[in-house]
Amino acid sequence: MELEQATEVRRLAAALAARQTPDFEAGESLVLEAARRGGAGILGTLLRHGQQHAPHALILCTCGQRLRSRGRRGKRLLTSLGGVDFAPSFYQCAPCSKGRFPDDERLDIVPTPYSPGVRRLLARAGSQSQVEQAAEDLRCSAGLTVQAREIERVAEEVGRQVEPWLAAEQKRILQAAPTPAPAPASDAKFYISFDGTGVPVRNSELVGRRGQQADGSAPTREAQLGCVFTQVGLDRLSSTRP
Repeated sequence: MELEQATEVRRLAAALAARQTPDFEAGESLVLEAARRGGAGILGTLLRHGQQHAPHALILCTCGQRLRSRGRRGKRLLTSLGGVDFAPSFYQCAPCSKGRFPDDERLDIVPTPYSPGVRRLLARAGSQSQVEQAAEDLRCSAGLTVQAREIERVAEEVGRQVEPWLAAEQKRILQAAPTPAPAPASDAKFYISFDGTGVPVRNSELVGRRGQQADGSAPTREAQLGCVFTQVGLDRLSSTRP
């Protein structure tokens, strides 16, 4: 891949030197891909640095026993900048054999190969379009190659995580809202009324419209009007009849 990029750089430079019209889109894609690769390398270095300098803390199992280090387990992490190699430390409990990855827990990547930023992109893409189209959109806009079924799985998982938060927020808002005062007793009546009528329009507006004419066409299009109102009293009627 790096050899292909170097070849493309030389081709673009030669076109500019010869005063030819450069392929601007190809240049954009080339620089963007190079920026992503460089950013992924920097991100990987930062992850390893943070891992090496993280404070040493006592790690306990759910059973209360101290976990012992069992070395590192390599994984390929997909970030918004591209793939990054990461080797989180693995700790295991001798009595019950349960294990934990404290580094993954600290970075919120348990038990997933996707970074938080990528999971957010997958969830948004999966919630707004078909997963096949979402996969294509992510490839074109973010340079991420993810299978459609993975987008669907991550979107559903994020949705399950968001549901308790939404329920708690709804409960908090309802509890904080003032209780509305009861409406005063009234003899008012509430009415909802609507009606429709045919409106003559241009022939171009009637294409494809079915009607009740002999040939099945429609001479008009329907316009509907609704009215919502209350009646709080009655007009005084005259007691004298004409």
